[in-house]
Formats: sequence, structure tokens, C-alpha cells
Amino acid sequence: MASSATANISMAKFGQATDLKKRLWFTIGALIVFRFLSFVPLPGVDPTVLEALYRQTQGGILDIFNTFSGGSLQRMSLIALGIMPYITASIVVQLAASLSPQLEALKKEGESGRKKLNQYTRYGTVGLTVVQGYFIAVGLENYGAQSGLQAVVVPGLMFRTAAVISLVGGTLFLMWLGEQITSRGIGNGASLIIMAGIVAQLPVTLSNLFESGRTGSLSGLVILAAIIIGLILIAFICFMERAQRRVLIQYPKRQTRQGVMQADRSHLPLKVNTAGVIPPIFASSLLLLPLTITQFAGNRVTGDSWWGDMVIRINQYLAHGSPTYMTLYGLGIIIFTLWYTAIIFNPEETAENLKRNGGFIPGIRPGKNTELFLDYVLTRITVIGAAYLTVICLVPEFMIAKAGIPFRLGGTSLLIVVNVTVDTVTQIQSHLIAHQYGDLIKKARLKGRLR
Repeated sequence: MASSATANISMAKFGQATDLKKRLWFTIGALIVFRFLSFVPLPGVDPTVLEALYRQTQGGILDIFNTFSGGSLQRMSLIALGIMPYITASIVVQLAASLSPQLEALKKEGESGRKKLNQYTRYGTVGLTVVQGYFIAVGLENYGAQSGLQAVVVPGLMFRTAAVISLVGGTLFLMWLGEQITSRGIGNGASLIIMAGIVAQLPVTLSNLFESGRTGSLSGLVILAAIIIGLILIAFICFMERAQRRVLIQYPKRQTRQGVMQADRSHLPLKVNTAGVIPPIFASSLLLLPLTITQFAGNRVTGDSWWGDMVIRINQYLAHGSPTYMTLYGLGIIIFTLWYTAIIFNPEETAENLKRNGGFIPGIRPGKNTELFLDYVLTRITVIGAAYLTVICLVPEFMIAKAGIPFRLGGTSLLIVVNVTVDTVTQIQSHLIAHQYGDLIKKARLKGRLR
């Protein structure tokens, strides 16, 4: 009874939050537009052979992009590249801002510096989309020539130009749509678009899983174990993503209105997984890039040449589930986690800000000692975060490769879905709390006027 009453109160508060409802409807509408665009094909391609093209390159880096774009790459739609060029450009600009003194100075300029960095990110998005779009257009033409299937109706410069322009327009529209969701909707727009693409593939994945059970290729016990392991991984991700080390910060005593000297205390939260989902994306992209290249070149070489032997060996060693792939994938996640965390969190800058504001860690002297302490604590918890990311990403890969489970929602996709869902729910709760406090302030003002 108590839980039902609490749910009724929450629904009543939600019904009164008109601004929140408008934001939610705008977000849903924008995601529907994104899904509609994923079914609009590129001009000049034959949709009947695109499925064969995707099967030829399945397992490479294009498989990751296809998952993030909600199957748009498989259908070669206008948004085949999704919003990944924008994400990649954002990461590059962020890393460059941490390494370059000129760009780091822009970050400290406030709103004007942020606008300049955003402009650089947009320029980088256009450049990456042009390069990737050109290679996709050339790959479509070459595939049709080598396999005997005419994927492109009229190959040539006109098709390449039209394909590149269409892909650039689709990616820039998604970038604009993501910015609109962030400002006028709920949650981070770019993250929600990626999550929508991943979730759109989930029904196909589940249907393949249950179809394998119906045909007898997988036993019911294996399917049940896969579902239970997936739920355990989701719960583990929710726990670890909210885990943090709270460092106590002490401020000098200050005199209050009552004349009492009181010391202020706060906490500096250090997340266990500061790097987020960036390390798995980097590690998998670097590992699958040579596999994708060899798959595209596989039709042009034979096993009798040295290049053909190397192609065969690369395909064997970097195949999903192979010991070499699993080892390199785990090492890559650990290395990128430590490296990316060291870039995005600056202990020296944090220690300097604490010293400037009069804050200090009890038992630690301000300045250099505080910097060393923060670096020591962050390194220890980052090792735990790197181990957590490695387990989350390797367990689905092991299930897919060794158990033969046709479950394409890998650890990286699972991390993105859970992270974005938790962040969106947190923002919804923040809007509800703000609306509740707004009502309390209005009631307090009204009572003051009546008095």
C-alpha cells in the first residue's frame, strides 16, 4: 500500500510538471525522426545487394558503427555513419585541449572559448565524414566490381560526390538534432541518439536468440543462463557507474550570522570509472580496423602470395573469441582507461583550485602534497575501474564466441545503454525536484503576502 501511494504521488508530481512533459515529448519526437532517417537509402545504390555487402564486412569495425547507428550502415541510409564522426571529433578536440597550451587556454576563457572549441569540433566532424563517406562510396563500387554484384547503379565521380554530400548532410543533421535534444529535451542528445540506435537492434537480437532455441541450435538452459548473466551485468554496471571515492575537503572556519565560528566541509567525488565508455570504443576500433581492411582486400588476394598469407593470419588471430583478440582487447581497455583518466582529470589543477579557495584535505598539506595524494587515490580506483570495464566487455565476447550465443549487444553497447538510461533518469528526477521546490517557494511567497 505504501509503495502504491508513493507511486501515485510521483505520478501526480509528474503530471504537474508541464515543462518536463514538453521536454520528454520533444526528445521522443526527435528520436522518431532519427529512426525514420535510418530507412532513407543513399542515392545511386541498389538495396538488394546491401545485405550481401554487410555480410562480407560483418565482424569488422563497420559492425560496431552499424550497431551504434541502429542498422543504418547495413541499409546504407543517409545517416549510415550515424553521429560517430561527431563523437570522434569531440574526443579528439577534448584530448587536444588537454595536451595543447593554446587550446587549454581557450577552455579557461569561459563561454567564448567553449564556442570556439565547439566550432573546431564541427569542422572536424565535416572532415571525418568526408573521408569516411568517400571510402564508403569507393568500397561500394569496388565491391560491385569484384563480386559481380552491382551495388552501385552508376559508378563514378557523380556517385561518389552525391554519396559524400548526402552522408555529410545526414551526419550534420544528427549533430544538430543532438544539440536540440540537449538544449530543449532531456539528457545528452548525442548519447541518446547512439542509445536509440543500439536499442533499435535489440528486438532483432532477442528474436535471433529465441529462434536459435526454437530450432534446437541452443538449449533452453543456455538461453536462460545468457539472460541471467545479462541481467547480472546490467546490475553490476549500475552499481559500478555510481561508485565513487569521496575525498573529504575542509574549509577554514567562518563566522555565521549568529556569530558562531563554523568550519565548512564538502566532498570531492572521484568516480571509479572516470573514463566512461571511451576506452572500450578505442580498443575495439583499433583491433577491428585491420580486420576490416583485410576483409575488404580479401577478394583481391590469394593465399599463394605473402600478402594473402598475412591476410589469412590476421583474420585468424583477430577473430572474435580468439585468445589473441581477447588478450589484446583486455590490455587495450586497461591502457586506454589509465591514459584517458590521466588526461581528463588534472590533479595539479584541482589541488591549485582547492588552495586558491582555502580548501584542504585533512592531514594533507595544500599544494604539491595534495596533488600527489589525489593522483595516488585516483590511480588506485582507476585500476579497479579498468578491471571492471575489462570484465564487462570480455564476458559478452566470451558468450558470443565460445557458447555460440547470437547476442550482438556487446559490452560497449551495454555500457552505453545503461549509462545513458541512468543519466536520463537522474535528469528527470532533478527536474521533478526543481519543480517541487518551485512550488514550495511560490507557496511561501503567497503566505508572506497574506500575512
